[in-house]
Amino acid sequence: MTKKDNEFDFQVALKAIQEGKPLLGKEGILTPLIKDLTEAALEGELDSHLAQEVAANRRNGRTQKTIRSLNGSFELNTPRDREGSFSPQLVKKHQTTISNELEQKIIALYGLGMSYKDIAAHLQEMYGLEVSAGTLSAITDKIIHKVKE
Repeated sequence: MTKKDNEFDFQVALKAIQEGKPLLGKEGILTPLIKDLTEAALEGELDSHLAQEVAANRRNGRTQKTIRSLNGSFELNTPRDREGSFSPQLVKKHQTTISNELEQKIIALYGLGMSYKDIAAHLQEMYGLEVSAGTLSAITDKIIHKVKE
């Protein structure tokens, strides 16, 4: 379902839907899109982390791990920093599953037009995730063009 440059191909996805292929699952039509959105969100988290660092720190490549979700499995490229101080919140270190409920909640809250502060408070209250407004801003800046498409 992806183009050669690893971008989600909506035309291929629409054709697959018309052919009756499943939306979710291992070979699901939406699995590559979820992968792209998750990686964009992690990049936003790292950008926010590096902006808050006092000492000089920088990107240091990516690590790859297999993530399982109700929407299928995919290889996720998680960004790293040189000092190893970056701890992603969306997909934590050593985490190999993503909660479908959490994905849907973040998309729903964003779609409702909630402020970053309100989304962060809701995630803290419901899931125990501490996400700053700056991190949410960086995340949405990375995925806003994909959501609009």
